[in-house]
Amino acid sequence: MRVLIVGGGIAGLAAAIGLARVGAQVTVMEQAGQFGEVGAGLSVWPNALRALDELGVGEQVRARARVARRPVIRDVSGRALSTTDLAETERLFGPLLIIHRAELLDVLVGALPAPVTLRRGVVVKAVQSDGSVAHSAGTTGADLVVGADGINSTVRTGLWRQARRPRYLGYSTYRMLTDPTDIDEDGEMWGRGLRFGWAPLPDGRVYCFAVVNTPAGQVPQALSQVAERFSGWHAPVPQLLRAVPPEVVLHHDLYELPPLSTYVSGRVGLIGDAAHGMAPNLGQGAGQGIEDAVTLAAVLNAAPSIPAALAAYDRQRRTRTQSVARRSRLIGVIAQLQSAPVVAVRDAVMRCTPDRAVFRSLKPVLSWQPPSGTGRWRNGGV
Repeated sequence: MRVLIVGGGIAGLAAAIGLARVGAQVTVMEQAGQFGEVGAGLSVWPNALRALDELGVGEQVRARARVARRPVIRDVSGRALSTTDLAETERLFGPLLIIHRAELLDVLVGALPAPVTLRRGVVVKAVQSDGSVAHSAGTTGADLVVGADGINSTVRTGLWRQARRPRYLGYSTYRMLTDPTDIDEDGEMWGRGLRFGWAPLPDGRVYCFAVVNTPAGQVPQALSQVAERFSGWHAPVPQLLRAVPPEVVLHHDLYELPPLSTYVSGRVGLIGDAAHGMAPNLGQGAGQGIEDAVTLAAVLNAAPSIPAALAAYDRQRRTRTQSVARRSRLIGVIAQLQSAPVVAVRDAVMRCTPDRAVFRSLKPVLSWQPPSGTGRWRNGGV
């Protein structure tokens, strides 16, 4: 079976590994000149790590990551609002890892089986439901096309013509890395229309993000202006911002994809942000894409035909991923509240909510298990 994957990000490369392991001839087309992501950290929750284990790369990811411990959400004065008991999470589901995105991409690229063909610098222009792909180097036919080309997916735009466009969430984010800094805690602080989070990386740097309510398309602020907005916040926020080199700050307006009625069209399937681009508030965007990849490989390994496999993939993934996306959006709505009286009520409710309630709310997300047919792949199953 010939598979063409459009997009060489985390979901696309994970799909390449999984599909190659079940016997598919895989080509990955990536419009960038190289495969990789820079400038940001990434949460790998237990469900995503379980999927990475199914792809055979879990131990490599563990070796390059740091285990998070008991992250706390605080108000701007440093008072605790909510704590996630990761010891209990790890006991039941596995650890929460923090890794640089570039490190995860490097692991995935290094794990690609030899038959996988990587085509860099190729821009996909149009995809047909029969598997025909027009691109900057010509036209290629495939038995299956996987759209892994992000929230602004060319694959989705061409075939899902009735789908709504990505919608702005009302806030943008500044992602940054500090110089090596002596801090060994994970956390967030929530203010009024402002949020700041941090997570140390294994190399001593700290991944930080600032979330700011703002109209879409505004000119990004300089690091000095961002730091000024958080100057009165409790430690370690001001100290972390002082440790950030200005050239490593990334700014993005944040969007989500309205729910699709299906993730498949003919011989084409969507995975990752192309299917369910979501707010980053649960740290599940990349993880859900990896789950997609593992599930797609499993159903293709087990189903009698490509249409049957894609139908099974859609059934298994659409309800779950759209539920996770709704949860993530709701957290963002709560976290980015701006009215002083409403924020006061929010903070009071959070302080009164038992930590175990937070843990229970995560169980449906973290308890995911790979579908049967993965882990012990059947050679030549497709």
